Amino acid sequence: MAVATEGESRPGAGRAESGASRPRKALTIGAVAKILSQEFEDISISKIRYLEDQKLLAPRRTPGGYRLYSQADVDRLHAILRMQRDEFLPLRVIRQELATGDFSSPDRRGAEVAIARRAASVDADVQTLTEEELAEQSGASPALLRELAEYGIVEPKRRNGEVFFDETDLEIVRAAAQLSRFGVAGRNLRVFRTSADREAALLEQLVGPALRSRSQARRKEAVENLESLAAICGHLKHLLLVRDLRRLKGE
Repeated sequence: MAVATEGESRPGAGRAESGASRPRKALTIGAVAKILSQEFEDISISKIRYLEDQKLLAPRRTPGGYRLYSQADVDRLHAILRMQRDEFLPLRVIRQELATGDFSSPDRRGAEVAIARRAASVDADVQTLTEEELAEQSGASPALLRELAEYGIVEPKRRNGEVFFDETDLEIVRAAAQLSRFGVAGRNLRVFRTSADREAALLEQLVGPALRSRSQARRKEAVENLESLAAICGHLKHLLLVRDLRRLKGE
């Protein structure tokens, strides 16, 4: 007797696994990939499985282990893929967006949030700013900007004799300006610069060969892995900080 693989549609699968209360027939992973391919040409069964592995969705399973997707699962996948494609969001940020339950609108909180998202993404095309635009949008003083550049916290680029920054520099300056209100100077931020350099070196060891691969698919996967690894490192660093701050509180 022939047995269908998980990527194939199985006649009657939806009827057998769907309860009477379900308004629509449940879909196999192959059917979901076919639906999504109408908008996302590069979608694949392996990518859907990858998003599940990253805890972005949790389809139900049959006793035999087959994934079955509801319409809500399909809508969630649409939202995930659109946020990746249109807003260049890393998976960490997408997970946060999904947790709010409000991901139907492509522009939920305005241009400032879109800038912050691009700034935090490895693969996004960030826009450039002049020094005057950076100062105006960040609210930082010229003295703070000079100090941040001096200690390598922001790294201005030069093109055709002109200095410019990007949106990631803008978000860095905004964070530094907030810390400056607590008396944190630019030179105090070198510890973050050193930590970031070490983390980047570690991640380069892990995914560097794949990033330099001739295979476009392998490079794309490497960038996704880089985003995920960066999110995990950030989460770990935050947890270690919280642990130390609890000790400080107890002293």
